[in-house]
Amino acid sequence: MAKQYIQKIKEYRIKGGLSQEQIANVIGVSRPTYTAIESGKQELSAEEIQKLAKFYSISVDELLSGEISDFEKYKQMILAYLRMDISNKEGGKVPKTKLAKLLYLADFAWFYNNLKSMSGMQYRKLPYGPVPDEFFRAIDELASDGKINIEPKTEGEKEMLLISEPESNKNEKLIKVSSEEINLMEKIAEKWKDKRTNEIVNFTHNQMPYLLCKNDEFIPYELITQEDFDQVY
Repeated sequence: MAKQYIQKIKEYRIKGGLSQEQIANVIGVSRPTYTAIESGKQELSAEEIQKLAKFYSISVDELLSGEISDFEKYKQMILAYLRMDISNKEGGKVPKTKLAKLLYLADFAWFYNNLKSMSGMQYRKLPYGPVPDEFFRAIDELASDGKINIEPKTEGEKEMLLISEPESNKNEKLIKVSSEEINLMEKIAEKWKDKRTNEIVNFTHNQMPYLLCKNDEFIPYELITQEDFDQVY
């Protein structure tokens, strides 16, 4: 079993202010055994992995991925995109599905260039495209905090949700997203601003990461490195 999870379980433990002994008790091993696990000298068993994933409220796949997700940064990425010129036809309002795809492209394009993602979110292969489970939670939290507006719209027989940021929130500083990351997101936004949602959906569906994974499976970031440069976003 791969040991990509070592750094992740360390960071989760430290972030939670927990000792090695406390986590050892959670998974039912001695403190020396857990110390050996964190140092890479011993592997977690399948049962221990399940216990840790449950304790940290994450999936087993997310734990094993080794990626450290930053949920607050992911929410700031959403706000960053809403401040860009993405959807002239909707007066600055972005279809929810299109926004999800732009976030995916930002994370995977950043990995393509830096071998790490912007947010660390784990994207799942779903019928309507790659998206992290936390996307829906992020939208709900931003809406309940008054940081975004959600407006339903009917276009023919199709219903969609349009997302925008109210003027009252646009002074919030997005301190977690670097200027380099913003620069890449602006390039992605520029490419897709006049494209319809189904165009960006088709694009992501035909990329290697989506094509090579099974339905409902988490998509390894490493797969994007198999793409040609002009097909990354």
